[in-house]
Amino acid sequence: MTAVLDKGQDRLPSEAVARRIAEVADAKQAQDVVVLDMRSLVGYTDFLVICTARNERLAKAIHEEVYQRLKHDDGLLPATVEGEEAARWVLMDYLDCVFHVFVPELRERYRLEVLWGEAPRLALGAETGAGGCSAAHG
Repeated sequence: MTAVLDKGQDRLPSEAVARRIAEVADAKQAQDVVVLDMRSLVGYTDFLVICTARNERLAKAIHEEVYQRLKHDDGLLPATVEGEEAARWVLMDYLDCVFHVFVPELRERYRLEVLWGEAPRLALGAETGAGGCSAAHG
């Protein structure tokens, strides 16, 4: 599976797409950015990137920044985007990487990290404030 390509550029590996989304979201003030490695658990995606926006306005801004940066810098377009109008839970489906932006109360309600608790977390670099660069299991 791969993200939808714009202008026929070379494909980024799914882990690189997940890291890129996490980096862009973090730079746009997303909080609690988590990347779950879903490859051994489901067939429909390789990674889930989950983050919190402190309000709907910031959720829209994070969504727009990820969309624009991946389109212009990486030549990637999401296959689908849902929830961008209300912006309480925005889902961007890049096929091999699904990005979720939640406002705090919905992230707590749906608790995807708990639902997928057996999924290894990808350790993120200093750009997302998590430290490290390799996959972390647990």
